[in-house]
Amino acid sequence: MIPVLLGISFVVFGMIRAAPGGPFDTARAAVSEEARDALRARYHLDEPVWKQYGRFLAQLVKGDLGPSLKYRHHTVNDVLSQALPVSMMLGVMAFLFALALGIPLGVAAAVGRGRASGWLAESAILLCISIPALLLGPLLVLVFAVGLGWFPVGLWNSPWHAVLPVATLGIFFAGRVARLMREGMMDAFGSSFVTAARARGVGEGSLIWRHALPIGATPVVSYAGPLLADLLTGSFVVENVFQIPGIGVFMVNSALNRDYTMVVGLVLVYAVLLLMLNLVVDVAYTVLDPKVRHG
Repeated sequence: MIPVLLGISFVVFGMIRAAPGGPFDTARAAVSEEARDALRARYHLDEPVWKQYGRFLAQLVKGDLGPSLKYRHHTVNDVLSQALPVSMMLGVMAFLFALALGIPLGVAAAVGRGRASGWLAESAILLCISIPALLLGPLLVLVFAVGLGWFPVGLWNSPWHAVLPVATLGIFFAGRVARLMREGMMDAFGSSFVTAARARGVGEGSLIWRHALPIGATPVVSYAGPLLADLLTGSFVVENVFQIPGIGVFMVNSALNRDYTMVVGLVLVYAVLLLMLNLVVDVAYTVLDPKVRHG
């Protein structure tokens, strides 16, 4: 894990500094050249890049991601302590929503294949993956917040405020989960494990939920790690549409303002989440799939 994180930090550190402009260029009209030079010296931006990177690694070993270059009197750790819990709450709720909607849809599509119930499930899956969050978010706001007045926008103080953002973020991923679940269930129905259970006279309900479902869910489990990492770090679109103070908002603002330390810190947090969740997924995959467990 450590070599991967070092490689990611090296690439991101170099790329953000190679981008045109700098963190203090936007204040060109209001700040003198001498003041900008003083700011660069204060944050060691006047040093060679390799020396800046070495200083960054020395701080990283201590768990310090450095000061923000744009949010005055705040470090990257401060911003993370505020934004990460918000994005985690949004992400976990959207993750559970995607699983709760996607798994039954996928099972229904596989079990009802060739029948009306299967066609309805397939249509619902197609609808979920066809509407991007960029369109769905404003549409939900227009209908349920502005038109009907059921939900507030721009607040994040209660579960009621999370309904529209969670639906916006989770519906697309629910469609992807449903597709994976449908394919997994189709493969499971043709597996020797389920065929043997059917030959023993196992009932249809037990065959679906106790025998086929654990095997059919393995593609979903494999996808769950990257899915949860995506959702935990928040969605740039969703957080900006609903004005949620999560990582996505800070990432966009920091990239636009060339806040070097903030961008590198947020990317590293995302990378750690992704690596850890993939490790958990590998363990869960082994537990769920009898072919892997007994092989």
